[in-house]
Amino acid sequence: MDDVTVLIGGKAGDGINSAGTMISQLLNHLGYSVYLYFDYPSLIRGGHNFAIIRGTHSSVSPGACGEKADFLLALDQTTLERHNNRQKPDSVLLFTEGLVKANGQAVPVKEILTAEQAPAVMGNSAFIGGFARAAGIDWEIVDRVFRRHIPKGTDQNLRVARSAYDRIATVRPVFRGPNPPRPLLTGNEAVGLGLIRGGLDAYISYPMTPSSGLLHFLAGESERFGLTVVHPENEIAVILMALGAAAAGKRAAVGTSGGGFCLMTEGLSLAGMAELPVVILMSQRTGPSTGLPTYTAQADLRFVIHAGQGEFPRLVVAPSDASEAIAWSSRALDLAWRCQAPAFILTDKTLSEGMYSTDLSPHDLPVFGREGREAVERPYQRYADTPSGVSPPAFPGTEGAVVKVNSYTHDESGITTEDGEVTAQMTKKRLRKAETLKKSL
Repeated sequence: MDDVTVLIGGKAGDGINSAGTMISQLLNHLGYSVYLYFDYPSLIRGGHNFAIIRGTHSSVSPGACGEKADFLLALDQTTLERHNNRQKPDSVLLFTEGLVKANGQAVPVKEILTAEQAPAVMGNSAFIGGFARAAGIDWEIVDRVFRRHIPKGTDQNLRVARSAYDRIATVRPVFRGPNPPRPLLTGNEAVGLGLIRGGLDAYISYPMTPSSGLLHFLAGESERFGLTVVHPENEIAVILMALGAAAAGKRAAVGTSGGGFCLMTEGLSLAGMAELPVVILMSQRTGPSTGLPTYTAQADLRFVIHAGQGEFPRLVVAPSDASEAIAWSSRALDLAWRCQAPAFILTDKTLSEGMYSTDLSPHDLPVFGREGREAVERPYQRYADTPSGVSPPAFPGTEGAVVKVNSYTHDESGITTEDGEVTAQMTKKRLRKAETLKKSL
């Protein structure tokens, strides 16, 4: 089988996302290119969760899930009822014994957990083991994946998985693919790696689904890469802190979704007038207003293109998978600083929280491009009118420079003005950066 789709579902608290990730890793170690989609409601507790994993023999992640499932793993009756239409005549069904009424192979979860004195959450390990046996996956691969990706309670999880593995019959073997095991990255993690590659200094964000994963990822990597990661009180504080960092010469990025970005639009206009580079991850979800926080949408392109009062250039990149997210996030940060303009990374829930097999070899991750404090010509003009529209940058502490950043209409030195000719001159100067951005691409 060179194209396989697995669906696993249950209630919140059953560890469905973790189980989906482990199944993805099994296919990854079998040589498949993998994409995982995790579906969950906007609830603190309860509700139906499911994960769909698709693996192919292609060299790139499929980036989408099939309509039908080759393997359906139902931890509860709701999963079977909601996803029964995804079954095919030859689909393999595994279900919880005594909890689900179905025709297929029953996994005696309660019996196994009792025998191993394991907590209820380890029931998903029983299903991982059962799936591995039904798919004809060698136990050595299961053992390797568990030991690599479950750092706590590894042995007990393995015993639970092995007990289920030994009780299930192989029904539909999944054969080895041609690819080596590769990192499985979410879109948010890929954006984070791209920003690091682009020389990120600071990431500032107020959590908002589906962008929150980037905050979690960069916070976890902050010490390794020398990053400042901040969670302020709201989105207004987020954008203003990022602009303050940029004014001080630090490459900053922020992350949000549509509702949070609404609060950032005045700050975005400040970036346009003050010519401050900032990168904004805009991870789309269903709106308007609160909408559907955990479901995807692609309705905000015009919003990011036209947000903010007045007219000023901006860059918008829209990657389609994790590999592109690395490349374009790095490029967006670099171009924002080269052109002293805001840049957007436009994603959606499907990309941000989806998981992809990703080849990192084209994306070595040197940290480059961080701005120094070199001496400048005197008198320094923060907004010097140049053919490209981009002024020579300097930051507080630069020898010989008085740096004045201004949100009002200003002259080349940053001094507030209401003179009509100067206003027209500086407006044309800022708009020329649009052509500079185009040429840079």
